[in-house]
Amino acid sequence: MTQSTISAQTALVYLMVIVSASDRDMTDSELKRMGEIIATLPIFNGYNPDKLVSDAETCAEILDNEDGLDAVLGLVQEALPQSHVDIAYTVACDIAVVDAHLSQEELRMLEIIRHKMNIDRLTAAAIERASAARRRRL
Repeated sequence: MTQSTISAQTALVYLMVIVSASDRDMTDSELKRMGEIIATLPIFNGYNPDKLVSDAETCAEILDNEDGLDAVLGLVQEALPQSHVDIAYTVACDIAVVDAHLSQEELRMLEIIRHKMNIDRLTAAAIERASAARRRRL
């Protein structure tokens, strides 16, 4: 495997950021959920949670450039092996459902991620359903 310009964990952070920022409003609940995901998922073992803010800022800077979204998604694809696209889509979905309302922009971003990362529709539907179920309350 070739050396990537960002780590796999940073790539996952970038995905969470682009979903959160897709509706132009990164909420406190989304940022809090990012921290929870980093603290609890084994894929983030070895990732310094203090890097979250700087990684998010770097992602935002890249997004501000022309073709920024394509650049971010290219970095993500480069950093993540195909065997891990399911966890990538999972963290993206988990951020999208935090506010209990999926905006059209968030839905579109998830669609872009799905296509860019070659996630089949059945796998995507299962991940989306699981993300929604984890947020459900009585």
